[in-house]
Amino acid sequence: MISAKELKNPHVVRRDLLASLVVFLVALPMCVGVAVASGAPAELGLVTGIVGGLVVGFLPGSRLQVSGPTAGLTVLVYEAITEFGLGTLGPIVLAAGLLQVVLGLARFGRWFRAISVSVVQGMLGGIGLIIVLGQMYAMADAEQPGSNLATLAGLPGLAVEIVTNREAMTAFGLGAGTVAVLLVWPKLPAAVRLVPAPLVAVVLATSVASLAGLRPAVADVNGLLQAITPPGGAEFARLADVAVIGTVLAIALISSAESLFSAAVVDRMQDGPRTDYDKELVAQGVGNTLCGALGALPMAAVIVRSTTNVQAGATTALSRIAHGLWLLLLAALLPAVVGIIPLAALAGILVHAGCKLVPAKEFGPLWREHRGEAVLLAVTAIAIVVTSLFEGVVLGLLLAVVKSAWETSHVQLTTHELTGGRVVVTLTGNATFLRLPRILEQLERLPQDQPMELDLTGLRHLDHACRVALENWASRHNNAEIAPVTIRR
Repeated sequence: MISAKELKNPHVVRRDLLASLVVFLVALPMCVGVAVASGAPAELGLVTGIVGGLVVGFLPGSRLQVSGPTAGLTVLVYEAITEFGLGTLGPIVLAAGLLQVVLGLARFGRWFRAISVSVVQGMLGGIGLIIVLGQMYAMADAEQPGSNLATLAGLPGLAVEIVTNREAMTAFGLGAGTVAVLLVWPKLPAAVRLVPAPLVAVVLATSVASLAGLRPAVADVNGLLQAITPPGGAEFARLADVAVIGTVLAIALISSAESLFSAAVVDRMQDGPRTDYDKELVAQGVGNTLCGALGALPMAAVIVRSTTNVQAGATTALSRIAHGLWLLLLAALLPAVVGIIPLAALAGILVHAGCKLVPAKEFGPLWREHRGEAVLLAVTAIAIVVTSLFEGVVLGLLLAVVKSAWETSHVQLTTHELTGGRVVVTLTGNATFLRLPRILEQLERLPQDQPMELDLTGLRHLDHACRVALENWASRHNNAEIAPVTIRR
């Protein structure tokens, strides 16, 4: 929210408006690129960016986060459009948004912070790998195979196509040049870096294509009103499909996790008010609900745009609101500008964004310090590439729960022989079914010809499976008429 006092301060207004222009120049190619990579009209990416600025920008939660279409949802949206059709995307996004609103009102926002960071990084890493693999084909103006594994297997053939086909080589050169600009730009002097790298890369690629007389594939742009198609009753009826419901849950989960993960990063970068996670979740839900009603792409807080906003000097929500206004003015007054950008250049931007999603630098230190977390990250990422985004995330969450349960269910078994030959067996810690095989193995190795007392008073937790197994073990000994076993609780 923006206070009247802040709006009356010309220094704050000027600074935030300048920051909004920087964010707008970063958001423009990303909005278009994400839409095209998702298999949707380019205008729908702009609609989502506009809603993220002009609607979510006014809502409480985080003052400096910038919302819009995100590379993290590209794979899921592409799969949804391919499987269910573009018309069904609206109801899916709307339902996901309503779910986010309910979760936020129920104060579930804070619990998203409890999701394992390794699962989130693995999720983003898997998405990044899929984006990179898929956009390699788009950089060569080639058609991407259906599945992720087919995409991976087709890379050698794509390489041959690029080398032998002049048009493919030309398009790939534009895309590769775009990636090169994005890699080199952060190393240039600060004065040069005032201009956003994505804008420079797109302008250079477009200029080279125009001056050289090249004819690479470009986005088909028809204007906002033609692209907005609110869903009807037939499309909403698809929400009864189990597969569609799974997609709704996946979009709600990933959008929420990415938004709140971004909020944590933004809060560390600035000294202003902290994010209210529940209100931010409601804000993202309202934005997605509106995007769904317009038939547009889903949104999330985008970490690249959000950090750019902070680094550009923004201190209020005015900057993210104004960036949505600039997107609206461009889409309404100059839509043809978007239609001259080579798709290969947009693919190059997404390849760069996908690479940044892969936590390659973090994996080494994580492996050395917390090997279990590193395995969790890698398994989540690989599962997403091999299966699907939803299945990979679910597997990662399940593994995180199992890992946590295993690490917290520490139990120690000690024996102490009393005068007269009686053996006291003491269990301490947390006895759960996860540790049951080890407990029984240790008990079976104890001498069978001495009376024993099983002391359970030192246990902090004893689940039902362990209780029954220990009672059965004692009963077997007593029924065999060997040395008796008693249990002290």
